[in-house]
Amino acid sequence: MHLSSAHDAHPRTPGGEQLALAAELLALLGDRTRLTLLHALTAGEADVTTLTDACGAARPAVSQHLARLRLAGLVNTRKEGRRVIYSLRDGHLRRLVDEALKVADHRLSDRPLHD
Repeated sequence: MHLSSAHDAHPRTPGGEQLALAAELLALLGDRTRLTLLHALTAGEADVTTLTDACGAARPAVSQHLARLRLAGLVNTRKEGRRVIYSLRDGHLRRLVDEALKVADHRLSDRPLHD
């Protein structure tokens, strides 16, 4: 499976610490609710209510997932009155979420149709 062109590839062999952090990141993305939340944030900032509506999970579960993403340094927060506003930390994460969804889309479109 090919995600990027050769010139976009990482220029050096990753070390153990880098591989461990990448695996941790991918494990966080491996949860459907967290991936849905991150995808919703690719459109811009949002509060917990908006994100709860976007993913259809219970508000306490959404808050727990957002806390994990915040502690992992994947999302930023800021206060707006009593509301907490979430945003993606950087464009790399936006591209990673987009690429994961593109790979899924390609895999789904490559499936043979059954009668």
